[in-house]
Amino acid sequence: MIIDLFEKTRASSKSIQKQKKPSAERVTVTCKACGKEWSAQQYGKNSYVCPNCGAHGRIRCRTRLKLTLDAGSFQELFADIKTADPLGFPGYAVKIAKLREKSRQEDAVVTGTGKIDGIPVCIGVMDSYFMMASMGSVVGEKLTCLFEYAIEHKLPVILFTCSGGARMQEGMFSLMQMAKVSGAVAKHSQAGLLYLTVLTDPTTGGVTASFAMLGDIILAEPGATVGFAGRRVIEGTIGETLPETFQSAEFLLEHGFCDQIVPRSRMKHVLAQLLRLHQGKGRCS
Repeated sequence: MIIDLFEKTRASSKSIQKQKKPSAERVTVTCKACGKEWSAQQYGKNSYVCPNCGAHGRIRCRTRLKLTLDAGSFQELFADIKTADPLGFPGYAVKIAKLREKSRQEDAVVTGTGKIDGIPVCIGVMDSYFMMASMGSVVGEKLTCLFEYAIEHKLPVILFTCSGGARMQEGMFSLMQMAKVSGAVAKHSQAGLLYLTVLTDPTTGGVTASFAMLGDIILAEPGATVGFAGRRVIEGTIGETLPETFQSAEFLLEHGFCDQIVPRSRMKHVLAQLLRLHQGKGRCS
């Protein structure tokens, strides 16, 4: 009798806890650009773009893959590559372990194959939610392997970039990835294959200084921050005040550093157009 009463009480408690859990309609998201508040459900349905001002919010790599690729076409590659903590940096291994558990992925980039409107591609997506997509040895290794796979299978590569720069916990091993990935990009280009980059917020540091800006065609999301050193560092160095739009995707387009700014809602369509355009012309499979 007492046991039955205990079980009923526990079940009732669980039921109350479930009822108290906020629904997606009640959770709100505030746009950092205009301050407008939206339900998480409405914001998600709009591809994480503010319906009021059009500001593009940062999204997880898995969400990006769903928005970009044909449903069910993604096949992950090189998922088992893990950092060996080359410098034995204090607390680094623990931090990485926690991030892996929280994000359910091994590092700051996901690589694989998929299809866009039926066209097969290799794709890499960097994730700002994993150590601000800092470029460590795993990021460099996975991207290098992706380009090598693309060469072997004669596939185009699409890379969505974002990064806070080199991963300081890996020191020189991190900086080496700039040259390593760039070398793989060069071999992919020599094989006559297409490489498309999409600059997302933020793409900075060594990633910008290397493979992010090596695409045959460079696209960017609206309002994305793209640059190498920080704004204050540059202003302090040159002793001048920089324009408000400095290091924005719009500034890059104006000065010829990217080819087109594409809203997230049209990204898959534009990528498909570019892939079709280059099919059978030596720059796409």
